[in-house]
This record gives sequence, structure tokens and C-alpha cells, in this order.
Amino acid sequence: MTTDKRIAVVTGASRGIGRAISLRLAKDGRHVVLVARTESALNDVKHSIEANGGSASVVAADISSASAFASAIEKIAADHGRLDILVNNAGITKDGLALRMSDDDWNSVISTNLTSAFVAIRAAARAMMKGKFGRIVNIASTSGVVGNAGQANYAAAKAGLIGLSKTIARELGGKNITCNVVAPGYIETDMTNDLPQQVKDHVMGLIAVKRFGIADDIAAAVSYATSDEAGFFTGQTLIVDGGMTMA
Repeated sequence: MTTDKRIAVVTGASRGIGRAISLRLAKDGRHVVLVARTESALNDVKHSIEANGGSASVVAADISSASAFASAIEKIAADHGRLDILVNNAGITKDGLALRMSDDDWNSVISTNLTSAFVAIRAAARAMMKGKFGRIVNIASTSGVVGNAGQANYAAAKAGLIGLSKTIARELGGKNITCNVVAPGYIETDMTNDLPQQVKDHVMGLIAVKRFGIADDIAAAVSYATSDEAGFFTGQTLIVDGGMTMA
């Protein structure tokens, strides 16, 4: 299916922030390729997009398998005749104090949250260079900017995304391909709903705007970073946290 519409790939698109990003990019006029492990959950997002007049397709893929994931990205580009936008949003947490963290918990979080982004960028870059246009956004976290006790693996992966993004911005900038990071603070999602109330109260005390973020706050930032107008915006980390981590 060759199209003049920008093709956007969003990983971890089945729920939370990934779902909100997908809905927003579809509203922006992109054809959104929804990527996650569970096809049924992706179909729910696809139906929501189509109900609002947008277009989307579904690719069930296991991003923990580098070769299979790379092949999936390459197939998306081939099937659509282009690949313009890549949003690496998929991520997991396996929290624990560093001294007690197992090798498996470290490796699985680094693989899912960092290595998968590198694999997707490498696979998508050729199609973007061919099309002389690319917008890459990696979803990090304030944990990768300021650290967070109990999240050595997660914070390391998210900090790694920042370094990776700056490098890709330098390597591909001359090809009209930008690469940026959006770093959410406390966002109300399934991942944060189960936190103890005392933790939520503490976090609220740190947020300048005195409300928790919602997934649409992140989607709005991604919308700009992936727009045609954002061609002079690259190598940056856009922190969307209500002022929680202001220096």
C-alpha cells in the first residue's frame, strides 16, 4: 500500500501513553502502524482511530527479539512504500534496589527499553533516508534524567535513550531526519495506578502545576516533535513533568 500520507510507527501502542500517541498522530493525519505484542489489544486502538476518521494498521511483534523486530520494521516500510515517523514507546519495569537486582531483571529492562529502540532506528533509517524525511521520538522518563531509587535498570535504559538520541540526531541530521526524546514525569497510567497513596502524595508535592500528567500531555509533545514544522528541533530532551524536576 503506497500512500502520500506520512507513515508513523508507534511501539507499545496498545495502552496508556502509546495508545494516546497513536490516537493523536492519527488525528494529525498520519497513517499509524500500531506495534505491540498482543494483536487483540492493538485492534481496539485501531478501531478507536477508525471511528474518529483516522487510519491505522496492526503489527503484532515481540520487540525483545532483535532480528524479528528489525524484520517487522523493514516489512512495514516495504508494505507502505515509506516510513516517516518512528515513536519508540514500548517499555517495562522490573524495579528493585540495585544490590538485590538480578542479572535477568537488569538485562530484560535494558533489552526492552533501550536495545529495541536502537534496533528499530537502525531498521527504519534506510527508509527515512530514501524518503528524505524522518522524525524519530524516543519516550524516556524523568528517571533517566535525575535517577530514581529502586530503578537502576529502568533509569539506565532511559538515560541511554537520551545519549542514543543525541548521537542519531548528529548522524542523520543532514538527511532531514530528526531524533528527540520526550521524557514524561508522573503520568496517570496502568503502570502508576497501583503505587501506594503516600508515594502519590509525595510526588504531588513536587509538581508545580499541582496535578498529575495524563497520557494526552505526552501525545501533544510527540505531535510537535513528529510534525513537518519540527525540522530544526533535534537532539533535545523535552521533559513533560509539570515542573517536577526543575533545576
